[in-house]
Amino acid sequence: MLKRPALCAALLLAVQPALAMAGAASAPKVTPPACTSPAQKVDEKGFVSIGGIEQWVTVKGDSCANPIILFISGGPGNPLSPYSDAIYGAWSKDFTLVQWDQRGAGMTYGRSPPAPDSVLTLKQMSDDGAELAAYLTHRYGKKKVILWGSSWGSILGVHMAKAHPELFHAYLGTSQLVSYRENQTISYSGLLALVRAADDKDALAVLEGVGAPPWTDPRSLGKVRRVIRKYEAKVTTPPPAAWWKPAAEYSTPKALADYEAGEDYSFVNFVGMHGDGMFSQVDLPKLGTDFAIPMFFVEGAHDLLATPDVAQRYYDSLKAPEKDLVMLEHAGHDPNQDVVDAEYKILKERILPL
Repeated sequence: MLKRPALCAALLLAVQPALAMAGAASAPKVTPPACTSPAQKVDEKGFVSIGGIEQWVTVKGDSCANPIILFISGGPGNPLSPYSDAIYGAWSKDFTLVQWDQRGAGMTYGRSPPAPDSVLTLKQMSDDGAELAAYLTHRYGKKKVILWGSSWGSILGVHMAKAHPELFHAYLGTSQLVSYRENQTISYSGLLALVRAADDKDALAVLEGVGAPPWTDPRSLGKVRRVIRKYEAKVTTPPPAAWWKPAAEYSTPKALADYEAGEDYSFVNFVGMHGDGMFSQVDLPKLGTDFAIPMFFVEGAHDLLATPDVAQRYYDSLKAPEKDLVMLEHAGHDPNQDVVDAEYKILKERILPL
């Protein structure tokens, strides 16, 4: 069981009720408000009952008066909670930052390990996200929260924004995935052209070995993803190395083992054993292109997985109270400082005034 730092625990006991923590037998159905003053800081970590299981949530910000950002991380199975302070810590002066280890991932996997025959579904996970958003509005006295999604999280984010606009001020997506068939087909063909132009025989052997999508072998996407990372690295600015060093509480042997096991479990559920996983069901345009909340996007011009042309066409099709798409020349699929800076600019200049 992971425990919060002693100083943080003392602060929480002094000024506010804590989240339902790992040592608690059960969480109350009605959680008392966390904020007693707008000037109060927030620093909570613990397990919250979501979708019938206990799921890990962290909440951090300099003032209860600030708006909340709910981060829907990628993967699936790659929570940002171990890295949030390093990447987004500076945002806490203007926003309350919420990280969530989704069902089957990270600390949630360790606390609520899935049954051997259980499967992840898009509906269950988007329902989990909406339930968490509603919990946050009640606990922190907000009418709505800001919804942020990246890669896999951008799929969940759009589903949540479409189904529950009453919970969200706006949506901010990055590395936006749109359609299983379109994303995979265009990603593969574009990557194949780059590899052939470079006369990269090793990479070409990998791509020709897996063949064109759709794939029925769960290992195929992983093999292609490694080639994507190699080619994106040639034309993008790398993130600071310190970003990807997990915080101490996520570096224990158990936490690291849970993260790895959750990553494996989630990836198999994403691709499926025969190409029939959650990704095969993704077709965001079928949800409808009219949105009741503002929709913003930050995309890497060299994203070889969630390719910018697919994201641009999807963006162009949307009708929303307000929308914008920022394309970054030195970014790919994974975040770097340019991406984080562009997101912050949209949050401060476009979303905060809403």
